[in-house]
Amino acid sequence: MTKSSEEFEVDFYFSEKILKQLGLSQSDNVFHSSAANLLHQLSRKKYDLVIIGTVHRYFNVFNEVCTKYRTSVIVHNLNFSRLSKFHLFAKIFKKDFTFRFKLLLKEGLLEAPEIYKNASHLLVLDENLATENLRYLPVFYTRSQNNEKHSVFTVVIPGAVSQKRRDYRMIFSTIPAFPKNQRWEFVFLGKATGNELKSLQNLEHTKPEHVEIRYFTEKVNQKDFDEWMEKADILWCPVQSKTEFFSNPEIYGKTKMTGNIGDAIKYSKLAVVPEDYYSSFKFIIPQEKDIVRQFLALKEKYFDFEKKYSYEFVSRDLHQLLHSII
Repeated sequence: MTKSSEEFEVDFYFSEKILKQLGLSQSDNVFHSSAANLLHQLSRKKYDLVIIGTVHRYFNVFNEVCTKYRTSVIVHNLNFSRLSKFHLFAKIFKKDFTFRFKLLLKEGLLEAPEIYKNASHLLVLDENLATENLRYLPVFYTRSQNNEKHSVFTVVIPGAVSQKRRDYRMIFSTIPAFPKNQRWEFVFLGKATGNELKSLQNLEHTKPEHVEIRYFTEKVNQKDFDEWMEKADILWCPVQSKTEFFSNPEIYGKTKMTGNIGDAIKYSKLAVVPEDYYSSFKFIIPQEKDIVRQFLALKEKYFDFEKKYSYEFVSRDLHQLLHSII
């Protein structure tokens, strides 16, 4: 959204892992970076603003960035961002001790509170989470609006197939009850492992004939992800209401957003979420008891994503936000 901007020049610094995930290579404004060389790279140019995408590691480096540059930080876990040094230290002994002890000794874990304090602005990617101190950063826009109807009703469940953050057991038990007067296709669009993979394999052998099950045992590449999301008639997002980050409780819709919101906007799809997930978005639909009737009704429902989330509108809002925080 800033690529063709006449007002801003933007550079991106990504780790090797993220570059591979995005299918990017280095260019004039895309750089391979790491905690070891980020500060040196930033020092080569004079930046009016630095935006840190995630502060979950390398706290010592990011805190130095915040002290040297006008910096905004995107907050993904609101409760984590409010932890004191004492509470962070106590969390080390809760789980993953070796890794967390490394964060303490080598990556400045106890500097995390200082990062959020030293940042010029704190940003969120879900406008429902925005407050006076948390500014909404508009980055999700609709890539295309596909209203093509198919004879097979395709339900896509995006995300890693893990019970940890989504209620897959509910889905596994519900699918066999879908009626025969409609052909159904359920696509688990994320890598499946462990007990969830075993459940999918069992479901594949016991499912009714009018139901098709698709799942993946490896990470889904971007091309396949795009194709299935575009084909979806509905997104089914059984987000667990309560989760945790760094052994600290987080609540989806209140202190943490689900990436499925960005998915719904990007691919212009209605998304069904648990009844207790709070959202003011009209395209995020609370799940009803009669899920079959609800899906069939939503297939005929139209939501104009372009009205608010077109590239032009979101780009305009992003430019306004950037002007206000620089």
